[in-house]
Amino acid sequence: MVILTLNCGSSSLKYQLYDWAKSETLATGIVERIGLEGSFIKHEAKNHDEVKIESAMPTHKEAMSLLIDSILSPEYGAISDIREISAVGHRVVHGAEKFAKSLVITDEAMATFKELENLAPLHIPANLIGIEAAKAVLPDVKHCAIMDTAWHQTMPESSYIYALPYDWYKTYGVRRYGFHGTSFLYTAKRAAVLLGKDPFKTNLVIAHIGNGASINAVKNGCSFDTSMGLTPLEGLVMGTRSGDIDPAIPFFIMDKTGMSAAEVEKALNKESGVLGITEKWVDRRDIEIAAEDGDERAILCQLIESYRIKKYIGAYSAAIGGADAIVFTAGVGERGPITRKLACEGLEYMGVKIDDAKNKASMTRNAETCISTDDSKVKVFVIPTNEELVMTEDTYALLEGTYDVHTKYKYHFEDADYVNKEREAGLPKDLKKWNGLDQIICEPGKSGNSGCCGNCNC
Repeated sequence: MVILTLNCGSSSLKYQLYDWAKSETLATGIVERIGLEGSFIKHEAKNHDEVKIESAMPTHKEAMSLLIDSILSPEYGAISDIREISAVGHRVVHGAEKFAKSLVITDEAMATFKELENLAPLHIPANLIGIEAAKAVLPDVKHCAIMDTAWHQTMPESSYIYALPYDWYKTYGVRRYGFHGTSFLYTAKRAAVLLGKDPFKTNLVIAHIGNGASINAVKNGCSFDTSMGLTPLEGLVMGTRSGDIDPAIPFFIMDKTGMSAAEVEKALNKESGVLGITEKWVDRRDIEIAAEDGDERAILCQLIESYRIKKYIGAYSAAIGGADAIVFTAGVGERGPITRKLACEGLEYMGVKIDDAKNKASMTRNAETCISTDDSKVKVFVIPTNEELVMTEDTYALLEGTYDVHTKYKYHFEDADYVNKEREAGLPKDLKKWNGLDQIICEPGKSGNSGCCGNCNC
């Protein structure tokens, strides 16, 4: 069974083609600048080099057509017949309280998604466009929605109700929803495997750090609290989003400058975060280089971003009664040793000890690593996320009729002997590049209280 997963943004379309029977990825890629000049697709299929094709794509329908042409190409494609695709899984950012798990998309579901557009106006319209475009190109297969908010449906009311007029919640659904659900699900399950613990007896603090960033308190294997709220704006400092601020600031700025509500909202979402602090950069690699050269604003940005992460780690550890492990994931979380180090410094009092050499060596998306010292009471893992795999498995299970919420369903990557073939194949190159990486790769079940990560000499 071949499953196509799609993550559709307003001007982009990220995809993966996966062969379930062989447990291997057949192709991955991204279409960028949809509806803009200079649109293109980057596509890479198994046993083929990456190709970049520039093509006019005024809408997502043309993007889908180019995607299909790419995976069918006799030169650089992955399959020979579109009928090999059995189903399509779509990331849908917001399900509010309507959807607590993934589902097969029906006309009724589409109507409900449209009703929820105001809760995620930057995301849901793009998701719906992607679904409609995919259905137009692949009308004869099932399309499934993998809800980004579903993971957080286990939060208690004390975590998700705001101290606002209660009628706002009853009438308009104003509450904390949280996002990055597929990432947190994957990393939470993998962390339990590495610890050798029952996932539902495992406490974690997971930091998904990228241009979009959030942090999740996981208590007994379930989401207990998370930093993003009604929208993805709340919480950590992000690439262009402010994260937590005094809620009176927008009114203050509107009064002082005459800016409209829409203009302030745009500033908070697209002109703030690390871009707002540095006034130059979003990419943390650029900020690292500038900081090394002594740029004061870049240094300040690093301190602000990591301090916010540290505050949440401390607060969430207290909220869940102590963590078995802290997990870093996503772009910066997986390849940002400076951010990780600064975020964990000073947490020794709660049993968190970072090993500087291990932290510097953890620069791969192809292995799960432990960067804490051997005697650290709380393990610190770097677990490369795999949202596409969660989407693929949910889609497969929906087709087979075996799917359920994660508390009643076991994912195949929860097995101790699970191997990601693509990452296994890509690891040797990283081992040559990063000195000491081989010493910090985790082995399932060997990262518990003994402090052993499988390869370390403890």
